[in-house]
Order: sequence, then C-alpha cells, then structure tokens
Amino acid sequence: MKEFTNITEILDFAIGEEQAAVDFYLQLAAQSKNKQTKKVFEEYAEEEMHHKANLLSIRETGSFHLPDTMVKDLRIAEYLVDVKPSASMSYQDALILAMKKEKAAFRMYTKLAEKAEDPDVKALFSKLAIEESKHKLAFEIEYDDFILKEN
Repeated sequence: MKEFTNITEILDFAIGEEQAAVDFYLQLAAQSKNKQTKKVFEEYAEEEMHHKANLLSIRETGSFHLPDTMVKDLRIAEYLVDVKPSASMSYQDALILAMKKEKAAFRMYTKLAEKAEDPDVKALFSKLAIEESKHKLAFEIEYDDFILKEN
C-alpha cells in the first residue's frame, strides 16, 4: 500500500480515487443500453464528483467535516459472483459490479485508516470508508428491491 508523508498527499490520493470512481460510473453509463441503468450510474458519477469537490475543499481549507454515521450492511455483495462490464449487461449485473466496486473502495479506505498514525488522517480515511459503505448499501437496497423481490 502506498505510504504517505503528509495530509496533502493523502488528500491528493483520495481525490484521485474519487475521480477514478467518477470515470468508472461514467464508463458504465456510456456502455449501458438500458436507460434506467444509465441514469443510476450517471447519478453515482455525480455523487462521486461531490465527494471529490468535498475533498478539494478540505485540501484548500484544512477543515475536516465529513459525516461519521455508521452504515448498515446488507452483505448482499458478499454472495454475488463477479461481473465484467459490457455494453449489454443487465441491470442486475450492473448493480453487482457497482456493489463490488464500492466494497473494494470501502476496504481500501478502511485499510488506510488502520495504517494512519495521525488522528486527523485516520478520521479522514474512516469517514471516506463510511461514504463508500453508503454507496454499497444503496446498491444493495436497489438490488434487494428490484432483483431479489422480483424473483
């Protein structure tokens, strides 16, 4: 795992990760033939853009004000097979892919928080992990509502 020497490097890394998430969701939206799927991924890209903007603000102001509420985990993603992105993927496959992506981001920020020695840095990564867990939960709820309940 990357070693950081100061808070600016940490924020730059997190900003890059949020931009990668934006790019990921926009790519999925562009590949989606289903309008509902496309819309969901565009909305998540927009949310990731807000996270990036918040991190940029933190970097500029030095103020750490992210929510720190715990998020319920339905653990649906743990029981689903991996899916590769494709233009013809179903809504179900798109949700699975998104859940797996958010789970990976949550784990990354959790590991970074565990390794951080500075309390502010530890808190920042913990809060970022919570944000990613909120995304995963939203995808799990969507999956539960539209896939599991229909079957």
